Order: sequence, then structure tokens, then C-alpha cells
Amino acid sequence: MATIRQEDFIQSIADAFQFISYYHPVDYIQALSAAYEREESPAAKDAMAQILINSRMCAEGKRPICQDTGIAVIFLKIGMNLRWDASMTVQEMCDEGVRRAYLHPDNVLRASVLLDPAGARKNSKDNTPAVVHVEMVAGDELEVICAAKGGGSENKSKLAMLNPSDSIVDWVLKTVPDMGAGWCPPGILGIGIGGTPEKAMLMAKEAIMEPVDLHLVREKKARGETLSRKEELRLELHEKVNALGIGAQGLGGLTTVLDVKINDYPTHAASLPVAIIPNCAATRHVHFHLDGSGPAKLTPPDLDDWPRLTYDTSKGRRVNLDTLTPAEVATWKPGEVLLLNGKLLTGRDAAHKRIQDMINKGEKLPVDFTNRVIYYVGPVDPVRDEVVGPAGPTTATRMDKFTEMMLAQTGLIGMVGKSERGPVAIESIKKHKSAYLMAVGGAAYLVSKAIKASKVLAFADLGMEAIYEFEVKDMPVTVAVDAQGVSVHETGPKEWQAKIGKIPVAVA
Repeated sequence: MATIRQEDFIQSIADAFQFISYYHPVDYIQALSAAYEREESPAAKDAMAQILINSRMCAEGKRPICQDTGIAVIFLKIGMNLRWDASMTVQEMCDEGVRRAYLHPDNVLRASVLLDPAGARKNSKDNTPAVVHVEMVAGDELEVICAAKGGGSENKSKLAMLNPSDSIVDWVLKTVPDMGAGWCPPGILGIGIGGTPEKAMLMAKEAIMEPVDLHLVREKKARGETLSRKEELRLELHEKVNALGIGAQGLGGLTTVLDVKINDYPTHAASLPVAIIPNCAATRHVHFHLDGSGPAKLTPPDLDDWPRLTYDTSKGRRVNLDTLTPAEVATWKPGEVLLLNGKLLTGRDAAHKRIQDMINKGEKLPVDFTNRVIYYVGPVDPVRDEVVGPAGPTTATRMDKFTEMMLAQTGLIGMVGKSERGPVAIESIKKHKSAYLMAVGGAAYLVSKAIKASKVLAFADLGMEAIYEFEVKDMPVTVAVDAQGVSVHETGPKEWQAKIGKIPVAVA
């Protein structure tokens, strides 16, 4: 009978969350590398290159893949015959492990968990509590899955209570485009079918922790072997979702999903619950067992599993942010790659809300936004000699409701974020002849290397949501909405949806 010691379990959890902060699962890297080789959309290929380069840099430097180091999710399968040598509860041990991981001095992870979610929304400072799911199983071992789920992908989770006669495929194909690009494709779709609403959601979350292995299903089919209904459904959804042409980061391209994972469970005769939870370009999870012999031993991947790519900064148009004018902004073209240089402001949800409150009260703003560009980011704290920690973009649509205020009342002329902008924001951008630029979600460490200096200008009490001023050099971005209101997140997928079907694509 195995006995799990408290310290072994806590340290295993801590080690796991550090491990997944900088190591992508190798199966994801292999699938993304294959998709990169196949990709024919220049914009999508560039985005995937940045994700792959960033991933290798993080594996080498042991720093976070994404600035959103996620909410800690832990799945436990506890053997019925297992014994604990512990004074803390399972939840308390999980929380202590997460606390150690996120406060580790050599690789500080961003604390994003807020207490009192419908009220004060106060940061817990250590990313606790974790979300823990427990299942009792046969045996005397402990099976553990640790995952760090970023807000951009979690916010795109969907649940529907379909009629039993409804088509699951039709619902998925209708739902995925409505998810936009805030979940940072290319990634993995987890789908839960059946059970009850909460069971369907849990199955979808568990599904994305499974290996990326659709190529094995395809090989099985090629050998003439009989596929299960779930395998047939995975292949059908993979093909049809990619045929939507959404592509990497929503820019249009051949690959939107690398795999579709499905779990199901018996359900009520009157019901057909179906849930989708995506895993983003910062796919982060690890699976291990404890048998009482000590803490988990996590084996680092081989760097040879990563392609050796470099990012060419000679192909973009250099922009001097310190002398930028509305006239220059008006010359930027949709899909054009820009290299930002000079002083770049930052600000996201909390800062925008505070600016709005100050304007409504007639108070003077602490920062002059005239002819400036703002970057929607909440960076990771720096360690050692870093200027700033990983500093990738956050989902821009959350700032849509503030866009008219910022453009009309502060003198702002440009914004940088990830994913698409909604109709209200696009209309405001067009009205004020400004622009929205997109940085690649899932390339946070790569982006941070373009930041040469950083200082807080205002709202220091907001922590990572304060207004910073970054000094940047050749920071790569793409013109996602130009001064005429043309959005590449609308034109790109339409273009590639029309092309797909006419292009013979070799699939892995």
C-alpha cells in the first residue's frame, strides 16, 4: 500500500507548474512544426514561426511561454487504497504547491487569480487557490495532471444544450468562428459530449490534456482499419474546422486546429450537452504518477525536437513611435509587418477603467496620450538582469468598450493587442483614422527581448495592470485594422476559406 508524503506531493505540484511554464508538450511542438511546414499563408506562417521561436527560447531560458501564466488546474485520480502522510487537506497541499511555483525567485510567474470575483476582485498575489478535480479510482497510486490555462482561451469556452436530433458538427462549425482569435490558434479543441452540463464541460477540459495523436487515427484509417464513431468525428471536425480558413492568430490560413479531442458520457434521453474548451498556442500541461517513492521526476524534452528558426527583422517597415503622426498611421496597410521603435505605453482592463473614471470626473490624466500608441499587456515580473519578464499581448476585444473614449478624448492614435477587434472598435478606429496592430499571442518571451527599458508611469498599485512605458526596438507587429477600418481578421479568413479545397494539402 503506497503512502504519499505531504512534502513529496507539494513539491511535485510546484515542480510541475514551473516545468509547464517554459516547456511545451513535445507532441504539440511536433504538430505545430508540421503545420508550419505546410502553411501557405505568409501571415499565418510568420505567426507560427514566432510561436516556435518563442517556445525554444523559453525552453532554453526557463522563462514563461506566455505572460498569462494561467489559472492552476489540477486533476487528481486517487487510488482507493492509497494512504496519506499529511496534516493538510488535498486542496491545501495543491495550493501550497502552486504558491511555491508562482513565487519561485528564479522564474517568477504572473499571479492572475482574483479573490471576490463579483466584488473587489483582489489579486491573491500567489495565484491560489487552484481549481482541483478529484476522482477516486482503483489501486494505491496517485495520478496527477497539472495544467495552466490562460484567460484568453478559457474565455472562449462554450456550452450548448442541443436537442438529441441536432448535428454536433453543425454546432461546432457555427461556434468556432464566433470564438474569434482570442484563444490564440493554432491549438487544440477539447469537446465533451453527453452527461450533464457540468460533466460535458469537465470532459472537454480533460480532453485537451490528452496527447496530440490525430495523425495516428489518420494512419489507422489509411490502413483500412475500422474507426470508432469518436475517431470519425475527430477527423471530420479537424478537416471542417480547418476549412473555415481562420488560421494562426485568426489571420487566415490552412491550420486553425492541430487536433480535436473528444470525451463522451451517457446522457439523458431528452438531452445532448456539448461543450468546447480550446487549448491555445501556450498549451501547458504535464502528467505524472506518485507511488510513495518520492516526488515526481519530470524529464525535460530534447531541444532537438524544436525546429531551429530565426526571426528576420529586416522584412518589416520600421516605425519611430517618438515621432509618429496620424498622417504616417494612415499609410499603414492591412497585413503589413511593422517594427516598432521608441516609447510604447501599456495599459489594459483596470487602467482603462481608471482612465474612464478620471475623465468622467474631469480629472487630469497622469499620462499624455497625444500621438501615442498603447500596448494591451500585463507583463511578468523581471528576474535577474531582465528589463521586463515575458510580455505578450492580451485579448484586445476586452478594450473595445473603451476605444472610442481613448481615441476621442486622449489623443491616442494606435493600439497593440492580440486577436480581432469588434464592430464598435473598428468603427471608432475608422472614424478617428487610427490603427490597431496585432502582436502574436504565445510569443511573450520573444516580444520581451524587443523591450530595452521599462518604467511605471501611473497606477502603480495595479501591479502588472499599471501603465508602463516600454522602450522598444524592432518589436514585430502586424497591421490588423488600418485607418480605413479594414480588418485582416475579416479579410484573411474569407480569403483562405475560398482557397482551401482548391489547394492540395498534405496532412500529418
